[in-house]
Amino acid sequence: MNTKRITTRKPTMRIDYHRTLIADTVRNDAFYEALQKAIVPGVTTVADIGAGTGLLGLMAAKLGAAKVFLYETAEVGAVAERILKANRAKNCEIFAGHSTDMIDPPKVDVVVSETLGNYAFEEHIIETMMDARKRFLKPGGLLIPMGVKQFACPVIADRIHKELCVWDRIGHDIDLSIAKTMSLNNAYVRAFQPSDLLGSGSEAKIWDQADFSLNQKSNRHGDAQWRVSKRHAVFGFATWWEAYLAPGNHLSTSPMAERTHWEQLYFPLLESIQLTPGETITMTLRTKTTQDAGTHMAWSASHHDADGKLLTRQSLDLNKGFLP
Repeated sequence: MNTKRITTRKPTMRIDYHRTLIADTVRNDAFYEALQKAIVPGVTTVADIGAGTGLLGLMAAKLGAAKVFLYETAEVGAVAERILKANRAKNCEIFAGHSTDMIDPPKVDVVVSETLGNYAFEEHIIETMMDARKRFLKPGGLLIPMGVKQFACPVIADRIHKELCVWDRIGHDIDLSIAKTMSLNNAYVRAFQPSDLLGSGSEAKIWDQADFSLNQKSNRHGDAQWRVSKRHAVFGFATWWEAYLAPGNHLSTSPMAERTHWEQLYFPLLESIQLTPGETITMTLRTKTTQDAGTHMAWSASHHDADGKLLTRQSLDLNKGFLP
């Protein structure tokens, strides 16, 4: 077996971040259930990609996996190695490096990767899973998660909009509108209540979905449209995701689901859109994610009357939110 790194990366991260992951029992229990369904004791081999402190790999080992390979590129991998020894996990082997950098990795029956962010794909799980499916997974093997769906819903509460528009309230005859516009050309991690959303969240729609059993690209583009039956002011859009870990087993960051350490994303509008019965609003979202540049996002909102005539359109872009 010729398993080794071909590059070296040393991103740093405080252990306290991993404490928040370990404290997320909803996340932990969902992955445990998925692994339990997938592992045949004494038979199944597992790769844990982005292992962190080694929790999922240890779960697999405790569930009876014949062999567990763990991959971690950050310094926390050294912590995971010590934790594996402390737990006498002799069937576990850890590699210090990114899975995509490995030459001739051992083939396994199950690949598990919890490399999900508040924006589902910001930690490059698509790139990770596409590579794992081709090079790590045995024929007929299983990926955990199997795929991800992304949801969006108009925000009808003004509390976050007011927070972002503080520039208007400085007074003293001072105009800070340029800075305000920059603030609104940003996406924000926020925790929403169902009451903040159109239909208390029941109007959420899928704007994007990725099935990891098929070829997927890290760049995503999608839209969603809503027709209202009564008056509403829309201030932006909330987005979240559902990861499908195993048949009948999923993990959600929805405001209507049990809380996790993840929150939702808020995509503001430059100004609220006032909808009347029969009118529609359409959100279009484009994201581009790379290892070098991170995630770029651009979004727009189109407001049409009941006959389909375009009334207004707003376009926002993260590039407009950065200081020059």
